[in-house]
Amino acid sequence: MSHRYYAQMWVESHQALKELFADEMPQMTARPEKDRKVFLQMIASLYVRYLQTFQKLETTYDQMVHPQKRRVVRQVLDGVMGRLMELKNEMVQAEFSEYQYIDDVVQDFKLTPHDLEVPVPKYFLQEREQDLEERRQMLAELLLMAQKKPPTQISSRTMSQEEAVRLIQIAERGRQGRLRSKLMRELQEDEKRKRKSKGVIITDVIRERASIMIQKIWRGFIQRRKTKQAREQEMVFIGMVHDPQLKESSPTKIQTILTEEFRRSMRKEQEVDYQLALSSIKQMLHKDEGPQMQDLMKDQIRQWFIECHDYTGRFPDFPDEIDGGSQLIFAEKTPQQVKEEMKRKEAEKQAKKDKKAKEKKEGKAKGKEKEKKEEDHGLVLGPSKFLPEVTEGDKTYKKIWRNREKSLNLNQSFDAELIKEEKRKEVEQEIRVQVDELMREELQRLKMAVDKDMGVTRKGKAKGKKGKKKGKKGKKEKDLTPNRTLESLIEELVMQGLMKQATDVSISDYKGDYSYLGSTLRMANMEPMPSVIDLRQNITLTAILPLGSVIVHEKAPLVKSILLAGPAGIGKRMLVHAICTESGSNFFDLSPENTVGKYPGKSGLQMLMHMVFKVAKILQPSVVWIGDAEKVFYKKVPKEEKELEPKRLKKDLLKVLKMIKAEHRVLIVGTSEKPYLAEIKSFCKMFQKIFMIPRPDYASRFVTWKELIQNHGGLFTSSLNLSALAKMSDGYCQGAIVQAVQSVLRGRRLSLQATKPLAAAEFLLHLARYDPIFKEEEEILKDWYGKTPLSKKRQKAAQARIETPSKGKEKKGKEKKGAR
Repeated sequence: MSHRYYAQMWVESHQALKELFADEMPQMTARPEKDRKVFLQMIASLYVRYLQTFQKLETTYDQMVHPQKRRVVRQVLDGVMGRLMELKNEMVQAEFSEYQYIDDVVQDFKLTPHDLEVPVPKYFLQEREQDLEERRQMLAELLLMAQKKPPTQISSRTMSQEEAVRLIQIAERGRQGRLRSKLMRELQEDEKRKRKSKGVIITDVIRERASIMIQKIWRGFIQRRKTKQAREQEMVFIGMVHDPQLKESSPTKIQTILTEEFRRSMRKEQEVDYQLALSSIKQMLHKDEGPQMQDLMKDQIRQWFIECHDYTGRFPDFPDEIDGGSQLIFAEKTPQQVKEEMKRKEAEKQAKKDKKAKEKKEGKAKGKEKEKKEEDHGLVLGPSKFLPEVTEGDKTYKKIWRNREKSLNLNQSFDAELIKEEKRKEVEQEIRVQVDELMREELQRLKMAVDKDMGVTRKGKAKGKKGKKKGKKGKKEKDLTPNRTLESLIEELVMQGLMKQATDVSISDYKGDYSYLGSTLRMANMEPMPSVIDLRQNITLTAILPLGSVIVHEKAPLVKSILLAGPAGIGKRMLVHAICTESGSNFFDLSPENTVGKYPGKSGLQMLMHMVFKVAKILQPSVVWIGDAEKVFYKKVPKEEKELEPKRLKKDLLKVLKMIKAEHRVLIVGTSEKPYLAEIKSFCKMFQKIFMIPRPDYASRFVTWKELIQNHGGLFTSSLNLSALAKMSDGYCQGAIVQAVQSVLRGRRLSLQATKPLAAAEFLLHLARYDPIFKEEEEILKDWYGKTPLSKKRQKAAQARIETPSKGKEKKGKEKKGAR
């Protein structure tokens, strides 16, 4: 693709944003919506439109070469990403469900399920490529050191000569016996053929019949093969069968990939040139325009001294550096306005103190009133923290880049004039600080000279007397390792097996299909099971995007912990590793099985938690994984696990969760096969968001079988019925399917595919060795999920909708009775 293509994509993105602003801004100030379905439909349409814009901006930012344009695109990209998360949070709160089914909205926009995929920005990893590679090498070296073991001693048992000769004789006699039996079998078959042929007289009629039979069989074989080929070609033509020739990458795809990599290399070169230009142009401005700026500022400040002295009869106080210094003087204000402003500030400080006391008293009452108003009036789209950032980026685009000449800059190099405009402000600010120091001294000398003439002695102000306001000190975590370096802490955690290297998998490797009947089932008051694509969207929005972007994590709704609950083999651990891979996060393992016997005692446990979360916060983003999380919150610890002390982390985990702030890109991810064994109150208190992962449906199983067989080198033929395979594997999870494919598609079987095509029975034979997910187990998980706080809210909301009309009828009846 060319520069023009991505520039046009950038223009289209801002046109889409303009339409979104026109539709969204009136809705934020409109009257509350009483109909929940209409409100959800409105948010869902905004979500889909923002998602389409986000996809375009992500591609534009990845492939755009111009360094200054990329900065504007990045600002808008982060804003749109955050707004997308805000809308998702609005839908969750309005519908009381982590999963939203918007297939009706997708149909209205004439989109496909593929268009709902939330992309992971490539800059998460590209801009940290060097740091990630260094961390990978460091972990690999430490893991090698941890895995080194003393060499095992080889058994020194010797074999006697007689025993060795005896073994050789047995092997040789067996080989000779097999050869002799084979030879005798061949001789017997030759004798049988000779006996049969002795009594047969071959005539011309027999020869003619034999030739006709051979022709008949051969022609039938040729015709069947042609018919089979024609049928396969027809199925490929109508799109019912995958074309085997499309397995190899087409030249167009290869060229596209090479072009994208070439543009990335160009982008890096232009970025290096841009960074060099920033420093060189700044130095040039200091040298050429700095003295003139300094003289101009001094003249303006001296003029202000004279005007204030003429108006008030004394020289003014110079503004403090915290208030902006001489920048306040350069504002278009008269000396009288400056004097009044200084008095106004003092009055405002006293007024703020009085307001704080009133706000504390009235805060609780106001909160209750707001809740009542929201219940009475309906649903309102909340304020956004990201829309100002998006609008600011949009204004920058319109002001600078929309009408700028593009044809002259073929190499997409930086614009020197724009750099001068930006750096001129920095140079002016630096010079202003220097000028302020000089002018403060000059003002002090002027005051002293005037006081000397008038015979007034001025007492010098004692330095350092200004009392510092003591703000309320929040609880700070004690540093239990103040004298230790970060490298030593990392080494200890790796040696103890608490810090590991995450497996290199992406979120797109978790295969599955879309749920096409989600909204239809909800309209019929039936709760549909979430699909794989729904789960991928939630994990990307909740975990990957906040961990990858600093701005998004600080402003978006803060999520400190999530729980992935589902049967064994469903892919929970793979999703945890995918979060780490996509966001470039460090991986810490605090599973009960991994912490057994490590750092015993209360002080040891405190040291363990302190070290893990201290390193996690310094090397953020980080993911702390708790496998089998239900064991940490057991209702009753089983007898066989009492010695392992699985609940030892419970109290400390809840304490650590409170210490995680918006500036800490640390996410606690729990996985659980049997969440119903845990205390639901503390379990839900620990994990803010709970994602239920059900067994795969038919569509997801079909996609999983197809992708796995293809990735392991399997060939698709008419003898391999994928539809039957997906149907027969109902109840089995992805882990069992992966094991079955790996068991079948090995070296020898792959080489025999040309003569012996793959069949569904081969995979089912190996699949039968694993236990399926039984309906009873799935029902227990569903019942437990219904007891979580969000599910309870949804159930209450559903009951309220049903009971509202009946209650109204009862009230009317009572009123009539009372009137009688």
